[in-house]
Amino acid sequence: MIKHHPKFELLKSFVDGDLPASIAAGIAIHGGMCAICQQKINQLTEQVAEVSFEEHFQEKYALAENSTVSTITELDFEDMIEQITACDEFEQQKTFKNPAAISFKGTEYNLPNALRNMSLGKTAQIGKLSRARVQLDEGEIHTSLLHIDAGGSIPEHTHKGFELTLLLAGTFADAEGEYVPGDFIMLDKRHQHQPATEEGCLCYTVVNDALHFTQGINKLLNPIGSFIY
Repeated sequence: MIKHHPKFELLKSFVDGDLPASIAAGIAIHGGMCAICQQKINQLTEQVAEVSFEEHFQEKYALAENSTVSTITELDFEDMIEQITACDEFEQQKTFKNPAAISFKGTEYNLPNALRNMSLGKTAQIGKLSRARVQLDEGEIHTSLLHIDAGGSIPEHTHKGFELTLLLAGTFADAEGEYVPGDFIMLDKRHQHQPATEEGCLCYTVVNDALHFTQGINKLLNPIGSFIY
């Protein structure tokens, strides 16, 4: 059962179109896996659509202070309907019979719809970690598909910026508990953890700065903290 969800403010920003593509894709993927959040997204979308329509209608058909209701003629409404239906056809969305897939060390994973039209870089590997960058060209924000082999872990670390982890397949655990597919985990410099997986897992990750390793010899990995995620 999914226990970790985007906060309401993130969902609202998603519906308003105010998020970077990387985080927006993460919320879209989570919504496809979580009926609770998808319902919230749908409700927010309806609210935004209603407000937008009302504002448009009021702006175009607002009465002057000295006008009367009679100034809105039948022609006004006919004109409005004509504008709404002016386009020749509604553009049909492309449909795909099967989702795209990615393979890590012989294991193939179907990718969510939100990732199907995004380009992926070559897979890089360090030990039990494999990472393919999602090519979104967002500057300091790095988006990746991160695979951890069975029995693998990421050394204990904190974050210089934020870290979004959305679990797509498998499970992993840290000191806070175990995570399942669909869990949406948002962390920052206040958090310190060491994700580990027994069966292996695939995650969608978004960070805007390097990891900072905090324990013993693992501190030597700090120069490549931006390479892992």
